[in-house]
Amino acid sequence: MFTVYVIYSEKYNKIYIGYTSDIDQRLLSHNELGKTGFTMKYRPWKLIYTEVFPEKSEAMKREKQLKSAKGREFVWKLVG
Repeated sequence: MFTVYVIYSEKYNKIYIGYTSDIDQRLLSHNELGKTGFTMKYRPWKLIYTEVFPEKSEAMKREKQLKSAKGREFVWKLVG
């Protein structure tokens, strides 16, 4: 199973869209373990949306949709 997720940094008003096979470990990485990358700069992150898919290819397709202009519009509506 693969999870497409959206995390939000309220402090910096940033969103991040990704997918993973282990959501708990991935969130830990975004908030504590990661040493480099985009998400490290904007901690803390809060999980605001998930979708689960049986196949990696489906998760990758949905992640790409959410990163499109229409997808980001949907995601920002989740933020409020």
